[in-house]
Amino acid sequence: MSNDIFDNRVLMITGGTGSFGNAVLKRFLDTGIKEIRIFSRDEKKQDDMRHLYNNDKIKYYIGDVRDVTSVRNAIHGVDYIFHAAALKQVPSCEFFPVEAVKTNVLGTDNVLTAAIEAGVKKVICLSTDKAAYPVNAMGTSKAMMEKVFVAKSRAAGETVICGTRYGNVMCSRGSVIPLFIDQLREGKPLTVTEPSMTRFIMSLEEAVELVIYAFENANPGDIMVQKAPACTIEVLAQAVKELFGRDDAPTRIIGIRHGEKMYETLLTNEECARAVDEGDFYRVPCDSRDLNYDKYFSKGDQKRTELSEFNSNNTRILDVEQVKEKLLKLSYIHEELKAFGLED
Repeated sequence: MSNDIFDNRVLMITGGTGSFGNAVLKRFLDTGIKEIRIFSRDEKKQDDMRHLYNNDKIKYYIGDVRDVTSVRNAIHGVDYIFHAAALKQVPSCEFFPVEAVKTNVLGTDNVLTAAIEAGVKKVICLSTDKAAYPVNAMGTSKAMMEKVFVAKSRAAGETVICGTRYGNVMCSRGSVIPLFIDQLREGKPLTVTEPSMTRFIMSLEEAVELVIYAFENANPGDIMVQKAPACTIEVLAQAVKELFGRDDAPTRIIGIRHGEKMYETLLTNEECARAVDEGDFYRVPCDSRDLNYDKYFSKGDQKRTELSEFNSNNTRILDVEQVKEKLLKLSYIHEELKAFGLED
């Protein structure tokens, strides 16, 4: 991607103190971008970032996507928005589903309403594989988030609204790989929910690249999906153990948690009817039909693409060595290896 697109522009990241926001900062701070606004509700995390980066291009705004007024106060002069604010822990959303709705659904509507009012040029909304065939509150709220931004995209004036959908991000905050490493450090067994469970895996850098691909290529209402590989939880645990020299560390199977699935889906069969294969990515175009339903009783849709459901069982499945290779591309892993005394 040419960074010229962002030269002298203002980018706002909602939920910007999270793993994705930090990855975006690392990607863009040394470019010609004019300003990056971090919008979030946690002043401690903002203060930590302020000291970590010490960069005048970063501006910090305390606010909450649940409060449209606080979004409006932060959005003046913004050219582009990466909307990453979300409640995304599956178990906590199961116990507090209304809170998931407030942040993931209503919060998204607030961000898009304020963006359209302020004349923001483009908004990329970040979704998850759990939004496809959702069986838990987090996935259901994210599925509704997708419906919200697709609906908003139809009447957004000059503001282009689109989205991305991706799977598990390795080593993001609250994810399983840092948990495994902590358990190894403390000499505890690795807690595995279900060994044969599969999950898509990608790096934070790949998540950022997907968002940038959507930024450059998506039409209003599109959902862009990356063709990520996957692995079983058993393979992932073994890869971590071997990287840290604890090949024989025990594992303890704890069973599937509240709201979890055995595998995740990035592209549903229904979406395959109109999805476009773009090489490393799929595009799910916005359904451009209107509310004049009557004609669909007499006239159906003749065309369907040949794609089929894309999930973490039928994608490319990585073995232990391939997962280790992927993990070794992450700076977080090298920092932890140094902490274990395994790297200089």
